[in-house]
Amino acid sequence: MTSLLFRRFFGLLALFLVMVEIGRAAETELLSLPPPDQAGGIPLMAALKKRQSLREFSPRPLTAQALSDLLWAGFGINRPENDHRTAPSTMNLQETDLYVAMADGLYLYEAKPHQLRRVLSGDLRAKTGGQPALQQAPAVLILVADFSRMEKAKPADREFYAAIDGGFISQNVYLCCASAGLATVVHELSRPPLAAAMQLRAEQRIIIAQSIGYPK
Repeated sequence: MTSLLFRRFFGLLALFLVMVEIGRAAETELLSLPPPDQAGGIPLMAALKKRQSLREFSPRPLTAQALSDLLWAGFGINRPENDHRTAPSTMNLQETDLYVAMADGLYLYEAKPHQLRRVLSGDLRAKTGGQPALQQAPAVLILVADFSRMEKAKPADREFYAAIDGGFISQNVYLCCASAGLATVVHELSRPPLAAAMQLRAEQRIIIAQSIGYPK
C-alpha cells in the first residue's frame, strides 16, 4: 500500500513538473512589449521632412521600446473601444498581419494584447531580400494579407485592396522611423520561397517587406 502511494505521488509530481516546463516553454514564445510612447516623437511635418529610405544598417538590435512604438504606429489599436487601428483598411477588414523576422525567430504582432508571438524559430531575414546590406537589419517587417478576412470584397479586388492597405501601414512605419532616428527601406522579395519558409496558408499573401534598424 505504501509503495503504491509513493508511485502515485511521484507520478503526479512528474506530471506537475512536465506541465511547469510546458508553461515555461509557452511563455518563451511571447515577447512582451512595453506600452507604446504615444506622446513622444517629433512634429508630423518634421517627420515628413526627414522621411527617407536608408539601405545600410547597424547590426545593433532594436530595443523593446522601439519595436513597441513601430508596431503600434504601423497597425496598432488606437481606439480600444472598438479596436480600430492606426492605419485604415478597406471596409475595416483589418486583413493585414505584421510579421517580424529577427535573429532568433519569426514573430507575429498581436495588436489587441500588444505583444509579439514567436511562430517559428530560426533566422529568416536572408529570405526577405536579395541585397546583402538589407540582411544586416536587425528586424524585417513582413506585411501579410489574409484573404480569408476579405469576404466583403470582390475576389478580383482583394489583391488591390490589400496592397493599398499595406501601403498605409508601411508609411506609418516610415514616419515613426523618421521620428525616432531609425533607418528603414521597403524592398521587393521572392514571395513563394519566403511564404514557404514562413509556413503561410494558401489564403495568405505577402505584400511587401520593410527592413528596419539603426543607421550604420
